Amino acid sequence: MAAEIVNPRSDSGAAQDGGAEPLDSFDAFDPAFALHRGGKMAVQATVPVRDKDDLSLAYTPGVAKVCSAIAEQPELVHDYTWKSSVVAVVTDGTAVLGLGDIGPEASLPVMEGKAILFKQFGGVDAVPIALDCTGVDEIVETVVRLAPSFGGINLEDISAPRCFEIERRLQERLDIPVFHDDQHGTAVVTLAALRNAARLTGRTLGQLRAVISGAGAAGVAIAKMLIEAGIGDVSVADRKGVVSRDREDLTPVKRELAELSNKAGLTGSLESALAGADVFIGVSGGTVPESAVASMAEGAFVFAMANPNPEVHPEVAHKYAAVVATGRSDFPNQINNVLAFPGIFAGALQVRASRITEGMKIAAAEALAAVVGDDLAADYVIPSPFDERVAPAVTAAVAAAARAEGVARR
Repeated sequence: MAAEIVNPRSDSGAAQDGGAEPLDSFDAFDPAFALHRGGKMAVQATVPVRDKDDLSLAYTPGVAKVCSAIAEQPELVHDYTWKSSVVAVVTDGTAVLGLGDIGPEASLPVMEGKAILFKQFGGVDAVPIALDCTGVDEIVETVVRLAPSFGGINLEDISAPRCFEIERRLQERLDIPVFHDDQHGTAVVTLAALRNAARLTGRTLGQLRAVISGAGAAGVAIAKMLIEAGIGDVSVADRKGVVSRDREDLTPVKRELAELSNKAGLTGSLESALAGADVFIGVSGGTVPESAVASMAEGAFVFAMANPNPEVHPEVAHKYAAVVATGRSDFPNQINNVLAFPGIFAGALQVRASRITEGMKIAAAEALAAVVGDDLAADYVIPSPFDERVAPAVTAAVAAAARAEGVARR
């Protein structure tokens, strides 16, 4: 079966019990409600069941032969079920978009949206799974028990710092790709855009000093990926200032980050760290004063990715920066995770990778950056999600990297 991108709208418009607002009234005033009525996806069969012969093959007694073969040779499950082409999109609803901890039911529209993006942009089937538990042990055990049905696990909208441990423990226990998109998808696209921004201005990553606002899931992952890719230096700031070795209030994740980053030994505020910096990357919300942006190095890059309100408005950023990117679709250079995760999973599933490595993620970023090619410009350092070259390029690069790193199984 496959997850079809359809909207199976219900014709029901009955008022809810207790005199609540009639459901149709939402549809009348907001097109978002009209689009979401009945959900955004459905299950579609890939084989016909037109008569008793079809039924006997698709179900009993024919299905028993396939089941018995898989019982004897478990690897056949990849050839005779959808396992090798389907991903579970798993959340606990604790960090949904900019809405925060809204719970599993309220997270479902987002998870459905993620699932149809997997299909639309990567040809990968995905199933939304919203869990009614938030404990690390509970989530890990639940996903481990669900895993036999899936070829990969995409963790989504799980709050930090729990998301780091959940991903790590699942990667240790499962032999299929486990990928927290809020971390790694954001990091891949950011690295791709930064590579092109550096190329545009005749520099390399090694010549850049970056400052990241936000030490949550995305901020930590971006910092680690930039370090892996050879950035000159990167410092990360949280609400209390730069994450540095001299701070005694750091979580284990931030303590590790302090050891890996901030070669310059900066301390103090985000604003002070920006003085002379080449790159600002915002993944925290809040507002960065214009004076701090003005203090950055000449030809700086400002990637203000908070939604809906960037940390630095593009109008302000353009006064001082050579390249400006945001997380919004109504400005150029949108840093959008959909550029990464469909192709990353498609490549990993294509070769039945046992995990997604750092090398596979960097390969995805390089492939994404290369799509821009000779069209590189200040307002075009990253391609559009609707560029049909993106997913195939990322898929091929990830599959090749998986083979090179020895995690591919076909």
